[in-house]
Amino acid sequence: MATQTFFDELLNTKQKKLAFFQNLILVAIADKYVDQKESDFLVSIGQRLGLTEEDTTPIADNLSVLSFIIPEEGLHRTLELQSLVMMVLQDGQIEDREYQLCLEYARRIGYGKETLDEFIADLRKS
Repeated sequence: MATQTFFDELLNTKQKKLAFFQNLILVAIADKYVDQKESDFLVSIGQRLGLTEEDTTPIADNLSVLSFIIPEEGLHRTLELQSLVMMVLQDGQIEDREYQLCLEYARRIGYGKETLDEFIADLRKS
């Protein structure tokens, strides 16, 4: 899991926190269903980021027009991909649409399918 250092140092502005949270939500809703574990994970991350319902409502209200926001820093990108994979793994199943979104993100940050599959395998073990 992304460490507290990730949240404190890399997500050091409200804008970065909201972009990260938006990316998580996009993966969470990819299969058109957010189960309790996924919901709990989102709530937990929102709390760790210090986001309020008022902060996140615009994301929820505009899901149909939102897309991934890719961070500038390399480490931030990698840790965010790890968090997206963790979101996908919350319900124990990886739906094709969820996988495809993670793959799209991975490719946009310069990684291939092999790297994504390694992330998935590693995070399933932990």
